Amino acid sequence: MKRVYILLFGLVLLTTACDNDLDQVPPNIARSNSLKDFQGVLNAAYYYQIGSVTPMAVMGDFRADNAKMFESPYTEFDIYGPNLTAMDNQFFRPFYAAMYKAILSTNNVIENSSNATHVAEAKFLRALSYFKLVRVFGDVVVFTGTTPNIPDIPTYDLKRRPVADVYNNVIIPDLMAARDALSATRSSTGRATKYAAQGLLGKVYMQMGNFTLATPELAAVVNAAAAMGSSSTTQFHLRPTYAGVFGSTNDLNSEILFATQISSSIIDEYGFTEFWSWYLGQDTKSQSPVDPRLVSAYDNGDDRKSVNILQSGARIISPKYNQANGPNHDWIELRLADIILLYAEALNETTNASGLNSASILARLDPIRTRAGLTSLSGTALTQAAVRTAILNERRLELAFEGQRWFDLVRTGTVNAEMGVTIDSKYHLFPVPISEILATNGIITQNSGY
Repeated sequence: MKRVYILLFGLVLLTTACDNDLDQVPPNIARSNSLKDFQGVLNAAYYYQIGSVTPMAVMGDFRADNAKMFESPYTEFDIYGPNLTAMDNQFFRPFYAAMYKAILSTNNVIENSSNATHVAEAKFLRALSYFKLVRVFGDVVVFTGTTPNIPDIPTYDLKRRPVADVYNNVIIPDLMAARDALSATRSSTGRATKYAAQGLLGKVYMQMGNFTLATPELAAVVNAAAAMGSSSTTQFHLRPTYAGVFGSTNDLNSEILFATQISSSIIDEYGFTEFWSWYLGQDTKSQSPVDPRLVSAYDNGDDRKSVNILQSGARIISPKYNQANGPNHDWIELRLADIILLYAEALNETTNASGLNSASILARLDPIRTRAGLTSLSGTALTQAAVRTAILNERRLELAFEGQRWFDLVRTGTVNAEMGVTIDSKYHLFPVPISEILATNGIITQNSGY
């Protein structure tokens, strides 16, 4: 168990005191029981989300039919076999470590802070971190208490908990608490809000396939945004143009429910090629990353195409995130268009078995399609199944290169149909970092197939 000590001791040290500025990396080490102000520890939980960004981008788009790798062993993303573990050091281990650092920081705030808003923000971040973990790995280890003292580490249960337990006992209760405690006003500094928590809760229910519970949460966000109106500077609404959602000059805009803030002034602990470079083909492993199947999926006149795709000679790249400004692009975790699409999907699953509501459900996509320069889909799909396909296609076009596609395919059970090949379901998940398995002498187990 010595390796367990090393693993958790490292996490203990990495989740302690910090500066009060989100642009700072935690510089100090202090025991939680010596702290009075947990603002810095909360800031650390926000900061550690940065370590998840590029791994989630690569897993979400390069594993799916939006982007491709060309250099071995990175081509394993498109092979769907046991050798994806070769990517452990660059993607899965940094992601895993960052999320547990965030979780242990949030636990510290939740258990010790007397500031109700800080506790609610910490619960949102803990739920977000666990949501990322279960979508990537399935069953995961759960820590919800205080950071352990070194002598107590052997008493901790390091076995992976079933996904359903993580949802029902951690993610959902945390998001409900955050939803009920946080402000409904959009934060100018990117803090978690009521609608970020409520939107994520709806997305979690959609991931679980519980459309009945998802519908009211998603509806609340969509309806609140509609009531606020597009002139509000302190509330959420769609941006007038698709291009206006992205780029460092548009960070924290009105459409963003929550984003992980990235700045060239912040030390980035992720030490590999970043998401903006991957999408732009700036890494030799994928110099023409955009999958031609995505190119052909866009209709003529779709304004989103020029934002997401650029033909550069023989190469097809995505200019969505400008390389020169790369280190200053925030990573969008959740935006209003995503919630609108999920809401339409939830309505289709709960109220449209006969297909009679198809037109009205597809009409809910009109603001998104009108912004893209397209006509309404209302009347083009008459059955529940056809509406389901139309919404999934719209999500692909709207959310391209935002790390969503693979997780949408897995969630909707359409991996084989959309990818055009039969992929064993055990490869819907990604490999648990080998370092975690070794550090716990096999108490943490590997996913099937790896």
